[in-house]
Amino acid sequence: MAFHEVRFPDNISRGARGGPERRTQIVELASGDEERNASWANSRRRYDVAYGIRRADDLAAVVAFFEARNGRLYGYRFKDWADYKSCTPSQTPSATDQAIGTGDGVTTDFQLVKAYASGSQSWTRAITKPVAGSVLVAIDGTEQTSGWSVDTTTGIVSFTAAPASGAVITAGFEFDVPVRFDTDTLDVTLDFERLGSITSIPLLEIRR
Repeated sequence: MAFHEVRFPDNISRGARGGPERRTQIVELASGDEERNASWANSRRRYDVAYGIRRADDLAAVVAFFEARNGRLYGYRFKDWADYKSCTPSQTPSATDQAIGTGDGVTTDFQLVKAYASGSQSWTRAITKPVAGSVLVAIDGTEQTSGWSVDTTTGIVSFTAAPASGAVITAGFEFDVPVRFDTDTLDVTLDFERLGSITSIPLLEIRR
């Protein structure tokens, strides 16, 4: 997958609109009842960053970023300001935020994940683009300051020695969303003060 490990400008992404999308098939029966089936096992996020452009310099930065990515060709990192931590937005990530696996004495690699729970239901999201320097790891509640590393391009945490059988591995982190432009055209409008605007700049999450 063609991907550039660079992040879309934070000052523009802060004003973006968007969030998770799911695909559900709904069939209405003759009785008026419904049958619902999920077409996707996982959600996919969509954003529109045009709302974050407030100055002519912002517009220039977006055009440059778009050209450097060759439109839809290359993916990149995007900070979703509504959801970028392993904890709630008001908290600071800690090493015990998210359970990422249980040791078996053999496995050394564990994927970073984030669980979304409501009532008795939950969904687990794989985190593939953690922010460098933000990842914390614990084993059985004790933070580990050494003996592990994280691949910030995949979200895989690797231990130099396999955690003991039954040991609970947890992690805390900040993360980006892998996205691409969902258009090959930027429709730029310049007004009389030369303060440019773009009606829509859609982004689409990349799923492997």
